[in-house]
Amino acid sequence: MLRLPTFRYLQPRSLREALAMKADAGPDGMFVAGGTDLYPNMKRRHQEPRVVISLMGIEELRRLDGWNVGTCVTLSALSSLPTFQRSQSAVAGAAQLVSTPLLRNMGTLGGNLCLDTRCNYYNQSYEWRKSIDFCMKKDGAICWVAPSSPRCWAVSSSDVAPVMVAIGAEYRLVGPQGERLVPAGRFYHNDGINYLTKQPDEILVDVRLPAPNGWDAVYHKLRRRGSFDFPVLGVAAWIQWNGKKVGEARIVLGGVASYPQEVAAAGAALEGAPLSDEAIAAAADAAYQPSKPMDNTDFDLSWRKQMTRVYVKRALEELRARH
Repeated sequence: MLRLPTFRYLQPRSLREALAMKADAGPDGMFVAGGTDLYPNMKRRHQEPRVVISLMGIEELRRLDGWNVGTCVTLSALSSLPTFQRSQSAVAGAAQLVSTPLLRNMGTLGGNLCLDTRCNYYNQSYEWRKSIDFCMKKDGAICWVAPSSPRCWAVSSSDVAPVMVAIGAEYRLVGPQGERLVPAGRFYHNDGINYLTKQPDEILVDVRLPAPNGWDAVYHKLRRRGSFDFPVLGVAAWIQWNGKKVGEARIVLGGVASYPQEVAAAGAALEGAPLSDEAIAAAADAAYQPSKPMDNTDFDLSWRKQMTRVYVKRALEELRARH
């Protein structure tokens, strides 16, 4: 049985108190929300904070104010809200596809947006990782997925993050230096270790969603077991309609890189024309080219790459059927 290491557990009631606790704890402190990612990582000794600061008691982080969503809203609540099911169906749908009902009841929006990158060589017990001399992401010097690479190739496996990038959401962060607003697309790095632009002493407070205004979005997910697995491919598609034509479009891939990967060429292939079979095929081909899954999750590499075409096509066909 994997056991948690010893740590102090703090429960601030305000952002100011949480930031002060983190400042006192220094590098030994970490924030936690639902804990569905951090606690398993602590059991495997991926993260080893001596002080864990819970954000769940901070009322501001649990608010829903118009299209501003607090990051401690649970995934279950997000997926079941009638307002989101109607006007933010891609967000609600992606939240509903995360793991199991039990974990969605605990897991939060902010936790899924900041989800640690994953890899077959990393998400193992301490003893297993020690037997291969560890990996670059934790305690080692080599990325076992690409041994000659100078960087870590662990994969972004968030379901909600690709949707946020696709719809153009903004994240509000608060830290010791004040407050800043970051577009979702600039919140992530294509690096398995340094995968967020958020600093360790900053708190992701809320997400500002764009109001529905002539656009639609959808999220499709590929995984082995539909009941609870992480995505090996996620496709978020967003279209701003201009009558019967596509005004703007964004295609964002999850599960194939260390960040939610927007494929600008795929969106450009759709713009300025009706969403025809030819346009959809062109966008699917454009998304296929930069999709480079690595041997660090499930399924065969070449098959996963081929599925990029299939899933982009399905997502766009769904958007066309809705319009």
